[in-house]
Amino acid sequence: MNLSKSTGISLTKGSKISLEKNGQNLSEITIGLNWGAIKTKGFLGIFDSTETVDLDGTIATFDSHGNWVDTVYYKKLVSNDKSIRHSGDDRTGDTGNPDEFDNEIIYIDLSMVAHRVSSIFIFLNSYKNQDFDAIPYSKVRIYEGNPQQKKSTYATFNLSKESSFVGKVSMIMGKVVRKGSNWEFKTIGEAIDAKNIDQTIDTILEKYVSE
Repeated sequence: MNLSKSTGISLTKGSKISLEKNGQNLSEITIGLNWGAIKTKGFLGIFDSTETVDLDGTIATFDSHGNWVDTVYYKKLVSNDKSIRHSGDDRTGDTGNPDEFDNEIIYIDLSMVAHRVSSIFIFLNSYKNQDFDAIPYSKVRIYEGNPQQKKSTYATFNLSKESSFVGKVSMIMGKVVRKGSNWEFKTIGEAIDAKNIDQTIDTILEKYVSE
């Protein structure tokens, strides 16, 4: 889904941004998750094969006491409070050149998020256990509004493969945190030892939810 060709504010690891525009809190955001397929070089350094990448984009919500509240993913596309909606599973990634199309879309109506929820984590798990060191890139794009409105890109967070990702098949991309009547997005971009969604949630509870 091509919501916008602009990149918005470019974010880096550890940065954060308030989800507001022109002094007004954003009530709706759309999160686009994008990643590349694995390309293998053959003779003379020419790419001669492409391996599809099945990453599962997941949202997990937590309360202010550090308790898990809800999970939205490819088998559960709508949150219990109906504020979060997932577009469904993408099993290939970008097999050509990087494009402006998101592989998975997650819509969040911030005004409808249950009051007990204080943080919303966004993470990726490699279904086929492909290392993030081999996956050429993964991105989070935050758009103002819902997917049908196609408003401009608010912010972008890009990750390229790096040596610290070797052997890691799960990646915490970032989190949306409640700040009084507003929300802010914090980038994380850390590959972790978890092997699936449940283990990733356990790691978030242990290391990240209280940060």
